[in-house]
Amino acid sequence: GTCGHSAGSLCSAIMAKLKVLIIPVTPFQQNCSLVFNEENKRGAIVDPGGDVADILKAIGQANVKIEKILLTHGHIDHAGGAAELRDALGVQIEGPHKDDLFLLKDLPTSGAKFGITDSRSVAPDRWLEDGDEVEVAGLKFSIRHAPGHSPGSVVFFNEENRFALMGDVLFQGSVGRTDFPYGSHDTLMKSIAEKILPLGDDVAFLPGHGRASQIGIERKTNPFIQGI
Repeated sequence: GTCGHSAGSLCSAIMAKLKVLIIPVTPFQQNCSLVFNEENKRGAIVDPGGDVADILKAIGQANVKIEKILLTHGHIDHAGGAAELRDALGVQIEGPHKDDLFLLKDLPTSGAKFGITDSRSVAPDRWLEDGDEVEVAGLKFSIRHAPGHSPGSVVFFNEENRFALMGDVLFQGSVGRTDFPYGSHDTLMKSIAEKILPLGDDVAFLPGHGRASQIGIERKTNPFIQGI
């Protein structure tokens, strides 16, 4: 971090800046989120799966200037509204990892299967690799490539606030489904063991569905990851 001992009070001020507003979207009630810096009212939309009018309304109500769109992975309920939202806001899309290109290309077809008729194919302006950094309104997120739920799933980790945007890798009490094309339970378990748990027990995270949790709580209580 950039904080010396003398800047302790400054650090806590920085940590108080990060705000996350959840906007449930699609029939899957996916946790699209508005992540922003409260000090400068700038931020990003993470995983706009659909219901773009609702997302735009939430942005307006929060009075936040959106700098970019972030995608954790390429599934319909996370990326289905990305092209439409990008056009509406005139911003770039960052993420996921390039291994999800096939999913992003196939969004209209996968959407149609679930009765979602307005999804468009999308390609990000920037693919993300493990160890990359993404900046949102002065807040830095480091990237963990965590395949298994999908080949290109990424997790966004903000060190200062000990907070992660988890996508569908790890949930409160569960883990990502691996019965989709190119999903792999073994790969997912390896990702959780090597990329997620080492972030630290104190790290809070917002998953793609359901409630937020903490890595330490999941490590102790989540039956799906006991013994990994």
